[in-house]
Amino acid sequence: MKKKIYAVVDLETTGGKASMEKIIEIAIVLFDGENILDTYETLIHPERAVPYNITRLTGIKNEMLVDAPKFYEVAKKIVEMTEGAIFVAHNVRFDYQFLREEFGRLGFTFSRKQLCTVRLSRKAFPGLKGYGLSKLIDHFNIPIENRHRAMGDTMATVDLLQRILAQGENEVVAMDMINLGVKESRLPKNISLETLHALPEICGVYFFLDEDHDIAYIGKSTNIQKRVMQHFAKATQKAIKLHRHVSEITFENTGSELIALLYESQLIKEHKPYINRAQRTYQFPYMVHSYLDIWGYLRFEIAKNTVANRKKYQLVSEYTSAMSARGFISRVREEFQLCSFLCGIDKNVPCFDFQIHQCEGACAQKESPEAYNERAMHGQNRLSTVFDKDFFILEPGRTSDELAVVQIEDGICKGFGYLDQDANDGSYLEALQNAIKPYPAYPETTRIIRTYLRKNKQVKRIPYDKQAMEF
Repeated sequence: MKKKIYAVVDLETTGGKASMEKIIEIAIVLFDGENILDTYETLIHPERAVPYNITRLTGIKNEMLVDAPKFYEVAKKIVEMTEGAIFVAHNVRFDYQFLREEFGRLGFTFSRKQLCTVRLSRKAFPGLKGYGLSKLIDHFNIPIENRHRAMGDTMATVDLLQRILAQGENEVVAMDMINLGVKESRLPKNISLETLHALPEICGVYFFLDEDHDIAYIGKSTNIQKRVMQHFAKATQKAIKLHRHVSEITFENTGSELIALLYESQLIKEHKPYINRAQRTYQFPYMVHSYLDIWGYLRFEIAKNTVANRKKYQLVSEYTSAMSARGFISRVREEFQLCSFLCGIDKNVPCFDFQIHQCEGACAQKESPEAYNERAMHGQNRLSTVFDKDFFILEPGRTSDELAVVQIEDGICKGFGYLDQDANDGSYLEALQNAIKPYPAYPETTRIIRTYLRKNKQVKRIPYDKQAMEF
């Protein structure tokens, strides 16, 4: 059996956030579990000043980096050193993400199998007081030169990895971590572990195809490789179906998580994959509408979603069933402490919740309309599947030179697409408009966008006046 090669890596950086900071030193040691095969280390010019706290920790000063190579000058060496090897680091997510970001800036996708010696140490040596590198160095009396320098920490990690692998059963544990818990026996006959590891760690939509090349399942993820592997890691009913039907896996890069969510929803409605259960329907025969009663309280009611009702009532949201509508209202009622009677859930006055002191008494006019309606408006906003303004949503695209664009107009999502960031012909709003590919609008689409914007408040929005736009 061919020996596994581990590329043990440590980085020193200008800070802790990969998307904003840069690498200033890297060390790589190739290790086969018993012997060191090769080593590499270099300082890297970060094209910015090194913060004082980093210099104090590592001893790396700005003047030491003046003649150091920039990352693009050592990128090929890093690729060659780690190719075909298992990427190992103490807290692998940190080092791996920094390298992915640096390579991403060069337009290259860096993807390797990964192994974290923090997690592996917890499995191999349970009960220790801590599993940081310093704690483990002290516990095992690991000899080290230049702590908090890349090669010193890498050699300490190699020593630690050797101690772990010396216990034979730990190699199985390590491989289980590398494969994210996926067993070869759980995979469909045409899908191997290498197939899964070859999938990209990008944001997008993935497709499971059967032997007839029909789409059996559609999913989305910010990390396609990791999510697909999770499907096969446990013996769930879905995993059993996938094992029986899946013959091929394909994917599309979306860059933007929001577009991945929207595109997945659209594709499921279009193709109706037989293993998907959610988001297949495009019919919404029930609606929730709102109105002010004679006492001035904002109320919600479920009704049939007919043309006549849409003209007669103030539409708030649409649903596939009355039960689904009731469920949404119940969650909003609980979240904003609304009255069950005014939400159309309880027919009794006062409502049952008032009797158990979980309603402020709007149903019995014990709470003023002004005080109640302030919360009810928040509830209506949460329920709503329509927007009251026109705007574009901008996110990073599939490459560093591209923007992902979503358009909201006349209360709904008009579509989404991509724009070259350097595009400067005509007006910017016109360029955004021209980037949009139209897609059918469903209540679910708006709900997806509202939920996403609520969870990601930093997302950029560009409001516009449709009447003022000239095309």
